[in-house]
Amino acid sequence: MEKWDNKNTNDLISALLLLKNKSDMKYFLRDLLTEKEIIEFGKRWQAAKMLEEKKSYTVIVKKTGLSSTTVARISKWLRHGMGGYRLVLKKTHDHHTNIKSEGSP
Repeated sequence: MEKWDNKNTNDLISALLLLKNKSDMKYFLRDLLTEKEIIEFGKRWQAAKMLEEKKSYTVIVKKTGLSSTTVARISKWLRHGMGGYRLVLKKTHDHHTNIKSEGSP
């Protein structure tokens, strides 16, 4: 089986890092992935956020339509993965906190 960390994926990561706005990212992802794949990734991200909020698997499965096996896998990666989910969850939280504090008088 081919390793995921290879020249092609590193080139993809470099390309993603060049995209600086939501619109460009949407266009690129839509050309790169099928609509179903984009929707699936969105559901997985939603599940990660819900797990971080301590929502139950039952609630997450009902809200996202993901299987309990997929939710369990996301939970495992959230707790024992490479730290990617945690990193982005923190950045997202920090970003939202900064926006709220900038809007406060």
